[in-house]
Amino acid sequence: MGDVATETGEVKGRRGTLRDEQKRATRAKLLESARELFASQGYAAVTVDDIASSVGCSRATFYLHFPSKVEILRAISSDKMAPSALAFYQDLDRVLDTRSRAEFTAWINRAIAWFDEYKEMLPAWDEAVALEPEFRDTSRDGILALPNAMTKYLARWPEGRHDEARLRVELLVAQLERFFTRWALQGTIDVSREQAAEVLTDIWFPALSVPSDR
Repeated sequence: MGDVATETGEVKGRRGTLRDEQKRATRAKLLESARELFASQGYAAVTVDDIASSVGCSRATFYLHFPSKVEILRAISSDKMAPSALAFYQDLDRVLDTRSRAEFTAWINRAIAWFDEYKEMLPAWDEAVALEPEFRDTSRDGILALPNAMTKYLARWPEGRHDEARLRVELLVAQLERFFTRWALQGTIDVSREQAAEVLTDIWFPALSVPSDR
């Protein structure tokens, strides 16, 4: 009897593992399909049915994994974009600690490359921020996390001016995003990457300097 119970448990365990693997695979397919659809069509035009049918599943299956369309966009963001952005601004913390203009220019060039990597999702992101109040909160929290990750930079500012220090970083994030959108996506700014990096350095290297460094 003990052997039978053990074998039954092993079968149930294998079935449970298989179901878990199938769930993970379906979730991954939904995420990839949503990412491709958002990139090609934007956020507003894509429906839950579009995402589900593209991977051959039902709306009910979609809702087993994600409670809404905005939640799958949030998952796409938290999967890669948000962690890589956070690491990027932790690196900016290191760069600013060097007080090196050349290091900062190199970081600006890497920032432009980061936006280039994720450029297909930027229009969908902007649409969702405009249309979905809950995603607006996600976007705001994500931006607030960037200066908060720059602990050495904040520590060099007087305690009563930490909000100002954070605002400077948030404004840098906003300008880089708008510059990249107009330059690479809309084509309304006609300038080389090298010149853009130099001008952005001229603006932001002194703007991010700590009062005691000036």
